[in-house]
Amino acid sequence: MGNAHITQPPLLELDLLRTLVAISDTGNFSAAADVVFRTPSAVSMQVKKAEEMIGRPLFHRDSRSVSATLDGETLIQHGRRMLALNHEMVMQFIEPTVSGTVRLGAPYDMVERALPDLLRRFAETHCCVTVDVIVDSSANLQDKMHRGELDLAIITCDPKGCLPDNLEIIFRERLAWAGARNGLASQKTPVPVSVWEEGCSWRNAGIKSLEKIEKDYRIAFMSAHISGQRAALLADLAIAPLPASQCINGIMELTEKHGFPALEEYALGLLVAEPASKPVEAAADHLRESVSSEYGPALSCH
Repeated sequence: MGNAHITQPPLLELDLLRTLVAISDTGNFSAAADVVFRTPSAVSMQVKKAEEMIGRPLFHRDSRSVSATLDGETLIQHGRRMLALNHEMVMQFIEPTVSGTVRLGAPYDMVERALPDLLRRFAETHCCVTVDVIVDSSANLQDKMHRGELDLAIITCDPKGCLPDNLEIIFRERLAWAGARNGLASQKTPVPVSVWEEGCSWRNAGIKSLEKIEKDYRIAFMSAHISGQRAALLADLAIAPLPASQCINGIMELTEKHGFPALEEYALGLLVAEPASKPVEAAADHLRESVSSEYGPALSCH
C-alpha cells in the first residue's frame, strides 16, 4: 500500500512575520512600512498574503488605526518568538563588537513607563551587553553614582536648579497641575495634594507654586509611581503636579482659571561614570537618542 500524499502547511517567511509584528507595534500600515523599509502598499500586500495563507483575517481596520484580531494576536505572538530565535541564532555566528555589563540606575516611573522598551531595543542591537538595572529615587541614584556603584544613571531634576557638573540634560517637559475631569478635589480647602518625597523635582515645583500664592494645601496621597498618582487623581482624592502630557484619559490640566499657577519645566538628566567603557558608551548613546527622538512628550518619569 503506497504512502498517502501529505499536504505540507505553508511556510510563513520571517520577513512577513516582521511586517505583521511592526503593524501590531505601530498601529497602522504607514508607520509599519517605515519600520520595515517598505511602501504602505507593499505592507498591505504582505498582510493579504498572510491572511490568504492562514485563511483568516489578521487585523481589524478602520480609518484611524489597525488592531489585531484574536487570530492575528496569536500569530504575532508566535512571530515574535520566531524572530527572537532567529536573532539569537544568527548572533551566535557574529562576533560582537561590544560586550560587557552596564549598571544602570533609573527612577521609578521611567521603569514603569519607558525603560523596558528602551532596553528591549538596546538588546536587539547589542546582544552581548548585559544591563543590570537599579531602581531608586533620583537623589539616591546620584549618591550611588558618586560611590561608584553605577555606570549610568537617569535622574529627574529642575533644569534651572543647582545641577552636577557632569549632568547632561536629555529631555525637558512642562509640568502642570492635574486633577480629575469634573472633579471636586481642586475646590477643597486646604487642597489635597498627591506628591512624592522631598527632593522630587515634581514635588518641589508644585509645593513652591502653592506657597508662592499662599494657597492652603495638605499632603493627602504619596506615591513614587505615576500609576499611583493617576489613581489618586481619577478617584478625585487629590490633585498633583504632573507632566503636561499626562493630562489625558480622565485627567485634566488645572490652570489659572481654576486657581492654580503655571508650573515650569522638569528635565531628565544623564550621568555617565568616567572613564566610560565601550558598553557604557553604547548604552549612553542609545539612551540619548531614544529618549530625545522616540519618546518626546510621551515619556514621563519621576
